[in-house]
Amino acid sequence: MNSHLKFIAFLLVFTFFSCKKDNTFTEYKFADNGIVLTCDNVNSKLYSEALFSFEKDILDFYGKSRPNSSQIQAYSQFIRTAIGGRTKYEDIVSAHTIKVFEALKNETNLWDANNQKSHLNYNSPLIKCISNNIKNKDLKITLNSLLTTNSMSSRLFGSPLLSNYRNIASDKYLATYVAFDLFYAKLFDIDLTTIDFVKTETKVDFNKIPEK
Repeated sequence: MNSHLKFIAFLLVFTFFSCKKDNTFTEYKFADNGIVLTCDNVNSKLYSEALFSFEKDILDFYGKSRPNSSQIQAYSQFIRTAIGGRTKYEDIVSAHTIKVFEALKNETNLWDANNQKSHLNYNSPLIKCISNNIKNKDLKITLNSLLTTNSMSSRLFGSPLLSNYRNIASDKYLATYVAFDLFYAKLFDIDLTTIDFVKTETKVDFNKIPEK
């Protein structure tokens, strides 16, 4: 069964067994970071948690090879690989982010099984919120044009996004787009149950002389 059929099956099962439920997620780790979305009809608290958890994941991952990487540098690397289809999501995602993702699945208006370009619903209140509030004028015009003509895709929006990735540092609406379309929507295609988060870390004693 391909990933698209798996996603359709998930939504059918979810719709059958539950009506739209209030968010019951309680394991907030980034509540002190505040709310980044101020729009009606969006689960601002959960979506903000999703953004901050994603940001920590990419900073932790890309910081392994570049310890002094900034958040914006992590975004640059992530966007570049995501648009090129080279991102190893299973290596980036953390256990907490998966918990957030499970809660996001309950947001039925957030996803679209019929969208061949992305599992994200481009007609959702979240995307409307983002498209109305992006600060960069050119990116805002491009995004709204793609949405209006039903030609929106992460690949088409990816090129101008990559050219203006530094705007993410001051625009959490743009950052939220990246988190949801280039990251969370892709997690539907990953078998998250196979990820082992128990990793043995060997601490190096720099005072110990290596054995020959």
